[in-house]
Amino acid sequence: MSFFILLFFALLAIAGYFSTLNTGSVVFYVSRETSFELSITALILFSTALGGVLVIASFGIREVKNLFLNWKENRRKKRTAQVEAYYTDAVNAYLAKRYRDATSLFKKILTLDPNHYNTLLRLGKIQRIERNFNEAIRLHRKARTHDDQNIEVLLALSHDLEDAERYEEAMQFLKEVLELDGTNLTALVHLRDISMRLQQWEEAHALEEKILKLQLSDKDRKTEQTTLLGIKYEFGKQCLKKGDASSARRHFKSAIKLDKTFLPAHIGLGDTHFSEGKTKLAAALLEKSYEMTGDLILLLRLEDFFLETGEPDRILKIYHEAIIKTPENIVLKFYLGKLYYRLEMIDDAFDTLTELDRQVESFPDLYKILGNIHVRRGDLTFAIDAYKKGLNLKNQVMVPFYCPKCDFHTIEWSGRCGRCQRWNTYVATPIITDKRNRSALIESPYAATALEGKDS
Repeated sequence: MSFFILLFFALLAIAGYFSTLNTGSVVFYVSRETSFELSITALILFSTALGGVLVIASFGIREVKNLFLNWKENRRKKRTAQVEAYYTDAVNAYLAKRYRDATSLFKKILTLDPNHYNTLLRLGKIQRIERNFNEAIRLHRKARTHDDQNIEVLLALSHDLEDAERYEEAMQFLKEVLELDGTNLTALVHLRDISMRLQQWEEAHALEEKILKLQLSDKDRKTEQTTLLGIKYEFGKQCLKKGDASSARRHFKSAIKLDKTFLPAHIGLGDTHFSEGKTKLAAALLEKSYEMTGDLILLLRLEDFFLETGEPDRILKIYHEAIIKTPENIVLKFYLGKLYYRLEMIDDAFDTLTELDRQVESFPDLYKILGNIHVRRGDLTFAIDAYKKGLNLKNQVMVPFYCPKCDFHTIEWSGRCGRCQRWNTYVATPIITDKRNRSALIESPYAATALEGKDS
């Protein structure tokens, strides 16, 4: 400090010395009317002082600015560190499914940083899980404003809208994803599923074909191929309903070409020929399909078909030929006996079903028909005995079709299960239990129930 004071006085002394040597002066005009005289030395000193003041002021402003920026950066770092700490805790709570705690922490983050992308994304997912769809959509739309081509947030929005049953809007976001990445498997599968839900089978068919062109695991490829079969079947049904038999036939044949055992397509193709009045072709097709697959559902379909067309002899012939090929087939004999009963051929029905009664321990539908036959024949005592056998099985009555994949029971056949939505799963297998060792002769979901009823 003393050094600067000494330097100041030294400069004053030098200035005084120069002022004695330079006695001249200059006129300094403040305005056109106002002026004053300054010595040359004074002018030099004034200019130097003014320059020094400006330099000091400039330096001071720069320092103040740096201090402000440092303060602002330290504050930002502190807020960022706090956000990261909250986010870590929030994610942990989210993964542990403690959604209330996660929501509280995510909201704290948005207070510090209203545009925190990952928080908007995850908090939106929590809102969707809790079925607050409008809030989920709002949060994900806000996240999208930061990057309108981010695939993750587009998929999240499509999920929100689908769960909110706003399917058309959901499809638009999925189409945006596919515009950015035409091979995005998640978007393709999601869009296909919504198309199936809306029964837009043509679009679902095109999407499924794109999916199968992608690289899939063997397991996934098999699943997708089954789905393609189902879509072809549904597309064919839709075309048939609209009266476009040609397109329907094409889709059914395409499904059969991919999988000859896909029963719904065989039935769909038969229905198509029948709708066109080609009854003989329809019957021949179903017969051929039965010979190829041996599926009892086709046999039952043929039974209804020939009875509707007034040709019971043809279906009886098919039953007899089938039994000759597999004489031990209890189910075939039962359905033949049931057909006799349906045709009012009571004696033939009685002989066929009585023979079965000697071979099985439990068979609810058999007892029901036998009871009805005894009533028709006037044998009330035997009718009561038959009905009692059925009652011992806790009144369990077999329905014609069930899905072994999800244990769904129905009296109406369909190409697609009404519960699990899988195609080609319905089977027609009654309860049959061996009379000698009381084990199930036919795999059936009813067999266990039948045995439990008998034991009780």
